[in-house]
Amino acid sequence: MIPILDLKEQYRNLREQMRSAVEGVFESGIFINGPNVKALESEIAAYVGAEHGIGLNSGTDALHLALRALDIGPGDEVITTPFTFVATTEAIGIVGATPVFVDVDPHTYNIDPAQIEAAITPRTRAIIPVHLYGQPAPMEEIAAIARKHGVAIVEDCAQSIGAKIGDRFTGTFGQFGAFSFFPSKNLGAYGDAGMLVTNDAALAARVRSLRGHGGRVKYYHEELGVNSRLDEVQAAILRVKLPHLETWIDRRRQAAARYEPLLAPLRIQLPVQTPGTRHVYHQYTVRVPERDAVQEHLRGAGVQTMIYYPVPLHLQAVHAALNLREGSFPHSESLARDVLSLPMYPELSAADQQTVASALESALAACGVAA
Repeated sequence: MIPILDLKEQYRNLREQMRSAVEGVFESGIFINGPNVKALESEIAAYVGAEHGIGLNSGTDALHLALRALDIGPGDEVITTPFTFVATTEAIGIVGATPVFVDVDPHTYNIDPAQIEAAITPRTRAIIPVHLYGQPAPMEEIAAIARKHGVAIVEDCAQSIGAKIGDRFTGTFGQFGAFSFFPSKNLGAYGDAGMLVTNDAALAARVRSLRGHGGRVKYYHEELGVNSRLDEVQAAILRVKLPHLETWIDRRRQAAARYEPLLAPLRIQLPVQTPGTRHVYHQYTVRVPERDAVQEHLRGAGVQTMIYYPVPLHLQAVHAALNLREGSFPHSESLARDVLSLPMYPELSAADQQTVASALESALAACGVAA
């Protein structure tokens, strides 16, 4: 089986460094808010070009606590895309706000800025653009709209660490950039982990308070917070990996470039890289006719694929109260029917990619999709 992601080879390449880093934490006896957490916060902030990094226990909490720090809550609206993972709207719901959906560009799969302004109301407090699959959303246009209407931006960078628009990294265009270090991410921990970056010292201080039970001084609590600390073991693991991230991004981009001539003759839509951006290919996602049947044929041929995501958020039961129906966001709905993510990771070989392409061609033919 050619896996969609192989973390075992990455570990084998870093085994000794990983073991040394983790043993160092065990020897220190410091497991919460220790030197590795503080160093990683500085290193991630420096990498993306932000002033502050705040380690958290997940990317979901990064989104949630960004909204809390911005005092967004009941009665407020937050604009986002329906074609993303539920964590994006989960964070909105946790603070008591209401998600307002805007459809995506069917070519980039990211939120369509041309539709954002029409969705803004007097209750709009923030926009959460999602850099889906590692492709930067059009942040210059989104930032201009946000400035015009005086609303905040929280970038969902769960899949986009290292992605750029020009020379500027995703996560630095708004009040906050929210990152996930879930194990499958381009920079992944060995458990849950996340981080916020910001250039606003006051917002950074507020998040640090919120993540530690709502207090700036131990045992003195100013507001209801949460327990959302990035632990020292995960920080040590991420510090081993971070120096390799640029190499891994280069290898992902090389793999994407190898896929293109192999797949271009097939009747599918390949990923689009917006000019002037750096796509980091967290996923290599194509649009495929007869997607479900094609996926089943690929599974039988020994090629693992994934669907991100089969049901857009406005049609999920969790958002039934919004009273949105099929047809509300046609591009997102069409993508949910068609998208298929192929194997993509830094160690993916050219030979395996050739196998994937051949298997996909055979699967399409078996499903009646002519080249």
